Amino acid sequence: MKIGILGAGAWGSALALSAAAAGHDITLWSYNNKFDDFHGAIIPSNITMTDDIAQLADTALWMIVVPAAFFRETLRRAAPYFDNQSILICTKGIEVPSNKLMAEVLADELPHAHDIAVLSGPQFAAEVARHVPTSSTLAGTARARRDGAAALPAMFMQETDDILGAEICGAGKNAVALICGYMSIAAAGENERAAVLTRAWGEVADYGVACGAELRTFLGLCGVGDLFLSATSVTSRNFSAGRVIASGGAPTGTVEGMCALRGLIQRMDTAGVQAPLLREMAKKMKLAD
Repeated sequence: MKIGILGAGAWGSALALSAAAAGHDITLWSYNNKFDDFHGAIIPSNITMTDDIAQLADTALWMIVVPAAFFRETLRRAAPYFDNQSILICTKGIEVPSNKLMAEVLADELPHAHDIAVLSGPQFAAEVARHVPTSSTLAGTARARRDGAAALPAMFMQETDDILGAEICGAGKNAVALICGYMSIAAAGENERAAVLTRAWGEVADYGVACGAELRTFLGLCGVGDLFLSATSVTSRNFSAGRVIASGGAPTGTVEGMCALRGLIQRMDTAGVQAPLLREMAKKMKLAD
């Protein structure tokens, strides 16, 4: 299968290596012709790197791996070359200032795209690049799930059609990981850290269910699985950023959890779902009024 990957950072390069190892032909696109170091791996011959997005026109599957802040812009660039490809959303986050999830942004920009799936779960890019056993939730239409599973056969896929739940989990775990990093410095003890994590994730799950998502999604790989990985390890960008904030510093680079926390609170307000713990933590981290 010919696969186009939009986004050549750490996660995009890891997915490119995983799909290439399965024998697929990969076109890896970067908007500025800069590419990740591929985690020190040798780049196989079936990965083509380009800054010409037109080269994605003849691919069968698109994996979109750009940060949430650039998701809409990237779709607009890609739209002239869309030809009924399946689309695998590999970005976890919420757009600012619309507070939209990535599938909602995609519906705005590519309304004719119907075969869509979300890849979410406990995945550190460097381990995927090294082919460490990894499991993920694959949420979407039947065709998109089929193509996504075929593209990444080394991953164990927990399949569902609950796209909304998977996306709320992806954004929610970023927000809660940020909070947990903060609490790893600011909490009075382990009891408080555990209580905050549990209450915060409970509020995220309550919101998801109120919106029509399935509770079991929040208990699965893209839910507690990803939460366990991201909210307990300094390898997690969001967890590490929370520690920086608690220490009085300012995080650098892309920290999806900061936008996700603000966006989730605003989405919860609109839906009439209470989020006292998330709101309290956002104020403590000076991310909300």
